[in-house]
Amino acid sequence: MNLTNHPCRSLAIATLVFSTLLPAFAQPRPHKQSEDQTKNLPWMNKSLSPDERADMVLKQMTLNEKIGLVHGEGMPGWGPPRPNAWMGNGGAGFVLGVPRLGIPIIQMSDAAYGVRGSAENGRYSTALPANVASAASWDPQAACEYGALIGRELRAQGYNMTLGGGVNLTREPRNGRTFEYLGEDPILAGTMVGNRIKCEQAQHVIGDIKHYAINDQESGRNEVNAIIGKRAMRESDLFAFQIGIEIGNPGAVMCSYNAVNGDFACENKYLLTEVLKTAWKFPGFVLSDWGGTHSTVKASAAGLDNEEPLDEFYGDKLKQAVQAGTVPMSQLDDHVRRILRSEFLSGIVDFPTQKSVVDVDGGFAISRHIAEQSIVLLKNQANILPLDPAKVHSIAIIGPHADMGMISGGGSAQVAPEGGVSPKWQEHVWFPTSPMKAIQALAPEATVKFDSGADPASAAALAKQSDIAIVFASQWMSEGMDLPNLSLPENQDAMIEQVSAANPHTIVVLETGTAVLMPWLDKVDGVVEAWFAGSKGADAVANILFGKVNPSAKLPMTFPLHIADLPHPELIQPPAHSTGSAAVQHRVLTQPTFNVNYDEGLLVGYKWYDAKHKPVLFPFGYGLSYTTYSYADIKVEPGSDTTTVSFTLKNTGSRDGEEIAEVYAALPSSANEPPKRLVGFTKVALKAGESKDVTVTVPRQYLSIYDEKSDQWKLVPGNYTFMAGGSSQELPLTSKVTLQ
Repeated sequence: MNLTNHPCRSLAIATLVFSTLLPAFAQPRPHKQSEDQTKNLPWMNKSLSPDERADMVLKQMTLNEKIGLVHGEGMPGWGPPRPNAWMGNGGAGFVLGVPRLGIPIIQMSDAAYGVRGSAENGRYSTALPANVASAASWDPQAACEYGALIGRELRAQGYNMTLGGGVNLTREPRNGRTFEYLGEDPILAGTMVGNRIKCEQAQHVIGDIKHYAINDQESGRNEVNAIIGKRAMRESDLFAFQIGIEIGNPGAVMCSYNAVNGDFACENKYLLTEVLKTAWKFPGFVLSDWGGTHSTVKASAAGLDNEEPLDEFYGDKLKQAVQAGTVPMSQLDDHVRRILRSEFLSGIVDFPTQKSVVDVDGGFAISRHIAEQSIVLLKNQANILPLDPAKVHSIAIIGPHADMGMISGGGSAQVAPEGGVSPKWQEHVWFPTSPMKAIQALAPEATVKFDSGADPASAAALAKQSDIAIVFASQWMSEGMDLPNLSLPENQDAMIEQVSAANPHTIVVLETGTAVLMPWLDKVDGVVEAWFAGSKGADAVANILFGKVNPSAKLPMTFPLHIADLPHPELIQPPAHSTGSAAVQHRVLTQPTFNVNYDEGLLVGYKWYDAKHKPVLFPFGYGLSYTTYSYADIKVEPGSDTTTVSFTLKNTGSRDGEEIAEVYAALPSSANEPPKRLVGFTKVALKAGESKDVTVTVPRQYLSIYDEKSDQWKLVPGNYTFMAGGSSQELPLTSKVTLQ
C-alpha cells in the first residue's frame, strides 16, 4: 500500500476529528442498537458453520448491499473524503456493513509489525521487531505471540481486520520491503506467517496474507511484469503462501500491484482462481492492494472479491455489469459470500470491537522477548561476548542516534514512536529505545561515552581510549523504494574501519532489514544482527551483549559476499516514461510497462548459492550461541504421508541454551532440483550438558516437486539424502533412504 502525503489528508483527518466530537453519530452506538435488534436472526446461531451462516445472510441481501460489501469507502489522505468518512476509524479504510442483518463494518489497519497510524488518531501501539526479525527466531510460538499482540491492539483501537501478514520471498534482497517479510525459504516463511495469522485472527480480527504474488521489488511495482515459470513459482513464492494459508486459515488474501506473466495480480485468473481458490481451495476473499484494481469484468472473472480503497471498478461499474449480465449474479454472490464467511470465521460478527486501553507494559515485555529471540550473533572472535561488566571499565558507544534510539522500517508498516507524532511518508523514525542507556544499566561501574560517528576520526579517538567499542550501524528501508546496494550508507563502512583500526575489540551491532555487506568483517571482534528491533530493541541488544540472554536466532536469508553474486546484480528499473509511484492511483493503466525475468527459477536464496557454488558471507540458517551443540545418531523413517527424521542433540557447553535444529533434503538427481532444500526445523531448549532425542516430521509435499504437465505435486522415486545440523552449511548428520 502506498500512502503518500496528499493535500486532502488534513481535511480527511479534520473530518475524523470532528466526528469524534459528535458521539450521537459515532459508529459504536448504532451498531449496539442493531446488535440488540439482530441477535435473534437465524444466522446469529454460533453453532452453525461460517459457510452456512454466510449463505443465509446472502439470500437476504439486496443488490446495493452486495455491491457495498465488495469495495472500500476511502481512507484518510486518499482523495477527497466521502460524506460517510465519519464512519471510519482512521485506519487504512473501511467496508460498509449491513446493519439490518447484523453484519458489521470492516475497519482495516496496516499492521506489519504493529498497528499503524496510532499517533494521528490519538492512540498508542507497540512496535514489535521487524517481521524479518521474527523469522530469525525460527520459532512458531514467537510468531504466534507476535500475531496475538497485534490482534489485541487492533481490537483495542477499534479495528477488526489486519493488513499485515507479508510473506513475499527474498528473491531480491534490495527490495525495500524485505524487512516486512520472512526470508528466502518458503517452508520457514510460510510456517512463521501461518502461525502469526492463526494467533492474530484468534483475537477476532480478519487475518490477511500478502502480497500475492511475486511482488519481489518495489521499483516500478505498479507496472512491472514478473516473468516466472509455473513450477518455479509453485515451489518457491507461492509455496510460502500455500503453507501460510494452510496453517493460518486467513480470512483474506491481498493481491499485489505487479503483473505476473502478463496479467496484473489482481486480475490474474491463474493466481486467484486456478491456484488460490481451486488448487488450494481457499474459502476466504481476495482484496486488492490499495489502487491495485485495473478492471471490472476481467478482475471479477479472475477472482478479485473486494476493491480497495474505493469503488472505481467495483461500485457503479460492477452494479451496471451485473445488471447487464456481463458479470453474472452468481459471480457477485461468490464475492459477497466469501467476505461474509470470513466475517463469521474470524468472529467479528459475534464479538464486536470494544475500544480499550492498550497494555503498554505487556507489549514492551513481548516486544523485548521476541527481539531477544531474533538477534543473530554472527561473529564472536575470541569469545569477546558476552561482556563481563566486572572486567570492562570503559565502553565507547558509536553511531548515529545510538545515544537515544534505534531505527525502524518505513512505509505503510511504520508504527509511530511512543510519545511521538505521526511520521510522514518515508520519514526515518528512530524509536526512543536508547542503546547507550541500556548498556549503562548493565555496566553501572563502567565509563560509557558516546560519539555519533559523523567524524570518523573523533569516533576512532574515543574507541582508542576505551576497553570496548560498540558501533551501532544502520540501513533504513521502506516501502516504495529499493536499496541501491547492500552496503551500509553514509560512510559507515569507512567509519567502522577507522574505529576497528583504533581498537580491535570492536563489536558492530547491525540495525538492518535485509542482508548487508561487511568489508570490515575481518577487522572487528564481534558482529550482532539486531534487525529493526522494535520498542524495546535496546534492552534486548544489551541483554544479548552482556549474556543475560543466550543468543539462539539464525539467519532467515543468505548474506552474500558481493552484489555481483546475486542472481540479478543489476536491479531492473522502470523505463524513463514510467509513472513511478503515482501509478498506484493511475486508474487507466491496463498493462505492465516493463519486465523482470526471474530466470533463476527455483534457485532462491541459499539454493542459488549452492547450485552456483558461490561462497557467501554468512549462510542461510547461520547463527552463533554462547554455548555449543553436537548432533548424533540420525535415523530416517519413511511413511506414506510423512517422513520422520530423528537424532540426538546435546548441549556440549557450559551454558543453558536453545538450538534451532535444521533438516534438509537432497532429492534424486532426476528431479532437477537445487542441491538441497529445507524440509523441517525445531527449536530445542537444552541445559548445559543435557541431551535430547529430537524428531522432525517432514510432510510428503515438502519432498515433492510440482509437475506442470499434470498440475500436481509428485514425489520423485529414488534416493533421498537427509541432512541435519545447525545451518545450511553445517550439516554433520546425513542419511540416505529410498522413497517411492
